[in-house]
Amino acid sequence: MYALLIVDVQVGLVHGQEKPWRCEALLATINELMDKARNAGAPIFLARHVGPAGSPVAPDSVLTQLAPELRLAGGEVVFEKHRPNAFTRTALAEDLRALGVTGVVIAGMKTQYCVDSTCRAARDLGFEAVLVADGHSCTDTGQMRAEQIVAHHNATLEGAFCEVVLGRDWTFK
Repeated sequence: MYALLIVDVQVGLVHGQEKPWRCEALLATINELMDKARNAGAPIFLARHVGPAGSPVAPDSVLTQLAPELRLAGGEVVFEKHRPNAFTRTALAEDLRALGVTGVVIAGMKTQYCVDSTCRAARDLGFEAVLVADGHSCTDTGQMRAEQIVAHHNATLEGAFCEVVLGRDWTFK
């Protein structure tokens, strides 16, 4: 069984000073994936990246809250993480195994940080990893446009680290 893992789709990244590349399309893809997961009875996990109390990204900060555009139904598991890799110092792997999950479908933000490190870690921990090619994004950097970063990671991660599929082509098993 596969679970859907949505990484860091939170107010500070979606509504920050710089808008993520293809943000509206990204949110639509993630909402469609959540609908597919619910219809198939697949678990949905949402990671929130947080920092220390009193910081701009404290757990109670509006910046770390899930983006209001996400269509949540109430059955999702929302958890906090403090490192880019969603498995590090969280109960994610144990929670997935307890549910009989053998693979994770990964979507979210930011491509070159938390999405990348989570994809790489999933296989190391024994999970099949699927990266949704149109389900992750970021903003431009001084070296590359966001579109290039996303394309680079889709190409780099495919094969050795994960399967890469378009959101419309994925079916939860």
